[in-house]
Amino acid sequence: MIHAFILFCLCFPPLVGVLFAETNGVKTVPVTAGDSVTLETNITDIQGYDQIEWRFENIRIARIKELNGIFTTNYSDDWKDRIQLDNNTGSLTITNIRHEHSGVYEQRIKVGNKQPVTIYNVFVYAPLSIPVISSYCTQNPSSKCSLLCSVLNVSHVTLSWYKGNSLLSSISVSDLSISLSLPLEVEYQDKNTYSCVLNNPISHQTTHISNLNWLSSGCDLCFDTTEAVIRLVVTALMGVAAVVATVVLVYDIKSRTGVERTYTNIRHR
Repeated sequence: MIHAFILFCLCFPPLVGVLFAETNGVKTVPVTAGDSVTLETNITDIQGYDQIEWRFENIRIARIKELNGIFTTNYSDDWKDRIQLDNNTGSLTITNIRHEHSGVYEQRIKVGNKQPVTIYNVFVYAPLSIPVISSYCTQNPSSKCSLLCSVLNVSHVTLSWYKGNSLLSSISVSDLSISLSLPLEVEYQDKNTYSCVLNNPISHQTTHISNLNWLSSGCDLCFDTTEAVIRLVVTALMGVAAVVATVVLVYDIKSRTGVERTYTNIRHR
């Protein structure tokens, strides 16, 4: 079958060109929400074309049509405040684009009996927030320090840790509006630069941390081993005290209730 097709192409090259003339391919267009994007027609002058039509999810949203040498432009009521056609090229510009405008756009250019179609897959990404790095360590040179990089309300992103230019770990998500966290353990007093990078196909945000000398620069939760033990003991004692206080309070309430009930019974007699 394949050999027959090749032989057909060699014998009838003009015919093969006609078969594929209507196929202009699919173009992927990423854009950040709130920005503007232009879907190009690759036409320098619309003179000689009968009509240029734009569709979104198979619904017409704009059209330039020639009639007796005069071109008229029409827009869909739902889109007229957001889109603009170039009168020379027929390119479509979408302003202040939103997530709901993600989808398939079709460009249909009519010339005589031909109407080639170009498809644009438009992906609208949310603006990226700046990653936040929190840290925890004990002031002990033999221990490790823990870093945690976090971002809120993200979708279709990748969160990564880098040591210099080397990728250490990453996590990706395609769901809508969730929170991500990525931990990393590093050596105490590490002199390297670490970067937490949040990115999608069109942009990125980065937060750096370096010179991990916790004794001098401090950290979010930074204390030595002795202090850690003391804090743990104090916390445990406070928990025990709270339980004891609760038991005493309950016992006192029950005792008072019992006395009142006894006094009431005596009066009724």
